[in-house]
Amino acid sequence: MPLVEERLAVARRAVETGRVRIHLSTATEDALVQETLRGERMEVERVTLGLEVATAPAVREEEDGAVLVVPVLEEILVVERRLVLKEELRIRRIATTETVEETVPLRRQVASVERLPGAAARSPEDQARPEDGTGDPA
Repeated sequence: MPLVEERLAVARRAVETGRVRIHLSTATEDALVQETLRGERMEVERVTLGLEVATAPAVREEEDGAVLVVPVLEEILVVERRLVLKEELRIRRIATTETVEETVPLRRQVASVERLPGAAARSPEDQARPEDGTGDPA
């Protein structure tokens, strides 16, 4: 008497249930930027002195550091040599502020999603034609 036995075989296959098409578009909009800029400029004032000095004066600051005084010396030949403080350069630091407005283009991408029917929802003729060119209807 022949014996019969049933066996279970489980297999998997991919079934397309739908597709998604995504479109990206980039939009540009102008944004107004306003900022205060700080800066400094230097102003040089020449002060003629013509004073005889025994030694060269040092560079110094005046008006709480707002003015830098740089002595300019000249030797002149007389019967004897004398040191004459010819002039001083007074360099003043002037702080400035300026408000600047500028239009800057900003880009933003927008994605739109379009759902397409999958292979299971297509007609039998469409399923027989593969879309990826491999021969698999996937």
